[in-house]
Amino acid sequence: MELSITGTNAITYPVMHVWDWRVAVYLFLGGLSGGLMVMSAINYLRPGRKGPTMQSVCCWQIPVMAPILLSIGLFFLWLDLERQLHGYLFYMTFKPLSPMSWGAWIVLIIYPLMILYALAALPDEVKARIKNAFVKNTADAMAPHLSKLAKLNVVFGVLLSIYTGILLSTLVARPLWNSAILPLLFLASGMSTGAAVMIIIAKNKEVKLFFTKLDIWLIFGELLVLALLFYGHYTGDAAHRAAIMPFFDSSHEHFPYFLSIVVVGIALPLAIVLKFLEVTGKHTEEVTGFGLFLMNTSAILVLLGGAIVRFALVYAGQISGYGGYTMM
Repeated sequence: MELSITGTNAITYPVMHVWDWRVAVYLFLGGLSGGLMVMSAINYLRPGRKGPTMQSVCCWQIPVMAPILLSIGLFFLWLDLERQLHGYLFYMTFKPLSPMSWGAWIVLIIYPLMILYALAALPDEVKARIKNAFVKNTADAMAPHLSKLAKLNVVFGVLLSIYTGILLSTLVARPLWNSAILPLLFLASGMSTGAAVMIIIAKNKEVKLFFTKLDIWLIFGELLVLALLFYGHYTGDAAHRAAIMPFFDSSHEHFPYFLSIVVVGIALPLAIVLKFLEVTGKHTEEVTGFGLFLMNTSAILVLLGGAIVRFALVYAGQISGYGGYTMM
């Protein structure tokens, strides 16, 4: 149901629930978790790689980090629920036509998969410190299946990142969100931010350079999909065209959206430049201090750009509607 509000006082709408920063945080962390699932699996499955060791910390720290970040994101989503104690009702039924129902069950399937993969990826040095016998035995039992779990993480990591975009794109009443390209944007952003975290966490020069090169292409893909999203809306009907106008209007009311697209347009290309400088530079056995600075700075810019995309789309989408802008 769509509500068009023409007044902005307590009499016309004393209470109206909207999606705020908590939902944006969930969408960002959900996409990032999906990206970490995929990138950590790629790091293990790529040719020439061996099992996880203490020296290659990203091989086991990233799989451990992914479910933690997803849990934090779901916590913020739970805080956004009007009746938080009724959250369990999502799992009392399954509605094939409901994106939220699909999302709830996908997360339920992903959680044990992420945890089993994290346990399987633990190196012997870390498992030796585990006091709980059940956890240690489970880690030992899962270790031989690490390759299979890694492949499953690629599939479900992609599903998780895409779902965060599908959740918005199916809301027809909001023209800015109602686009089949939006899930692809969230997928590209999730993969790119996942690769950025890999760059920051990794200590091995080879791993850092591999994901730096990979992230260059992912950023190009993200910028291309973002441009296609705006182009699709611009060539669409009047409501879709009006939905993207805040991003190109520097007026006081729309300045935050205008600023967001400017920051993304600067941060992501700058990240590409920094990555090119590092990839084409000369390297010794260890990454130089300046090289580390370039890599980590570009990775932070990618994370910043990914977060801005989520926040801007969540907030701008709620002022778009088929009757002009809808005040929320």
